[in-house]
Amino acid sequence: MATQLGSSPVVRFADFDFDMRTGELRRNRTSLKLQPQPAKVLALLVSRPGEIVTRQDLAQQVWGSETFVDFEQGLNFAIRQIRSALEDDAEHPRFLETLPKRGYRFTALVSGAAPSQIEIPAPSLAPLPPRRRLLLRYGLAFMTIAAVALTLALASDWGHLRQRLSSRATSAPRIESLAVLPLHNLSHDSEQEYFSDGMTDELITDLAKFGGLRVTSHTSVERYKDTKRPLPEIARELGVDAVVEGTVTRSGDRVRITAQLID
Repeated sequence: MATQLGSSPVVRFADFDFDMRTGELRRNRTSLKLQPQPAKVLALLVSRPGEIVTRQDLAQQVWGSETFVDFEQGLNFAIRQIRSALEDDAEHPRFLETLPKRGYRFTALVSGAAPSQIEIPAPSLAPLPPRRRLLLRYGLAFMTIAAVALTLALASDWGHLRQRLSSRATSAPRIESLAVLPLHNLSHDSEQEYFSDGMTDELITDLAKFGGLRVTSHTSVERYKDTKRPLPEIARELGVDAVVEGTVTRSGDRVRITAQLID
């Protein structure tokens, strides 16, 4: 059960205000997009500034020890969204430091509600139906298989990507760099955002395995999520030869993916 906070559960760091009770993040009085799960992760990190918050702590206090969810993908999505909202750089962080294989540390000076007053609401521990539990437990493997299939489709069907990566290609310019834009979630379910972002990550990882191909990191392309800007303009900004865009629709145990290579 969450403890009762004082009259002002708002903490401040840099030019951000964060309401621990509602999960609302503001910068100079402008509300920033932060979904419920990332907000809970941020609340836990902010409540322990300067301390290492392990992945085990996050799993138990935000997701719950009895909840069968794809924790790794959910946490990675939460961290990315927090960094995006704070405009933080994973390689040169001002707020959120990653400690490989250990956890995360909030490094900025925090003021406002005393950390000892802050406690994250207990996650729901209601058991999930067996079928849903099984799907969530094996979600990561399913996501990996789907991403590999998408990568193979890109390589075999769209402009002979392998040939375009080879110096032997003569009929079309060689592709030496590529950016995968965040796949658009068509499920109309905000809880599926972690899945579409996970698919984007898997696709970036698989394409990066092509020799001689530079693939832009997810952090660099996150700001283009749901953008309406022309793809050639995005490619120029990112300094890449081509861009991959696509959509993901997930319903139960079925996933439909569309993607295209634009150069």
